[in-house]
Amino acid sequence: MTRTILDDHLTLSADPPPRPLASRPVVLIVDDMPDNLALLSDALDESGHIVLVATDGASAIQRLGYITPDLILLDAVMPGLDGFETCRRIKLLASAAHVPVVFMTGLTETEHVVRGFQVGGIDYVTKPIQPLEIVARVAAHIKTARMMSQARDVIDAAAHAVIVLGIDGAPLWQTGKASFWLEKYFPRSDQRKLPPQLQFWLNENLVLLRQTQQPLQPLVISGDDGELTINLSKNTQSAELTLLLEEKSLVLPNAVQLEDYRLTPRETDVLAWVSKGKTNRDIAEILGMSPRTVNKHLEHIYIKLGVETRAAAAALAISRQYGTPATLQ
Repeated sequence: MTRTILDDHLTLSADPPPRPLASRPVVLIVDDMPDNLALLSDALDESGHIVLVATDGASAIQRLGYITPDLILLDAVMPGLDGFETCRRIKLLASAAHVPVVFMTGLTETEHVVRGFQVGGIDYVTKPIQPLEIVARVAAHIKTARMMSQARDVIDAAAHAVIVLGIDGAPLWQTGKASFWLEKYFPRSDQRKLPPQLQFWLNENLVLLRQTQQPLQPLVISGDDGELTINLSKNTQSAELTLLLEEKSLVLPNAVQLEDYRLTPRETDVLAWVSKGKTNRDIAEILGMSPRTVNKHLEHIYIKLGVETRAAAAALAISRQYGTPATLQ
């Protein structure tokens, strides 16, 4: 029961005030059984979540092209595209790879549990479904995922960009700034893999890392207007590896820079890709965010730059980068 003051009179209300939509976590439920969808939808809606549903793997992947949920509840056994293959394909999407996936399954054999984790799941619940248990697990995983997202944003705001590697040297995740710099200094490379030149340097240094304790030589790549330095760092308490990327600008000091407009690091990345002619969908995939988030950043960018159109923002960005006059529309 909550207290509400209306016109200087204290009234009692049995229900708490609704949470703003922007603060409510979004959960995508993927299940071919209508009864399960109804049961889970009601439980999650009552606990303050926004619920989206899909009845098969293909339509779930299609929905992820328009919105990025905070968590996905995925049935393991479905006709056509099963849950395991659906999860594998979701993890290949740059805009949704970071979204936690919780399997719902009646398959409790070890091989099925292991397979769920192998394709990218972080947890599983067994059927028959217990709504209260699922709501608790969903809340815990969303809280952890949001903390991780905040940590990545903090890292992205620093001078260095970061690429986290597994013990085998394969990339696990990277910050948006790392994606931007890789595209800039290694054009036309596959975004899902390290560029060949960087991979060759990494392989050589992994061998040296096992043989010596001496500092490793960084990889330095020169571009038209900057220089990218890449260092390999090893966690002293584990086998985890990290690539630290730092750019040194070679632009003439008398050129006017975009820093004057006080853009955030994320807004700077978005504007840079806009100036390269990328669409919102392209930028979302490159930076690992939803197209809706890209559009929100653009709204802030237009206000800070004092322009009204995408073309005007791109022209201004190019003019500030190369010191040439901009023609604003």
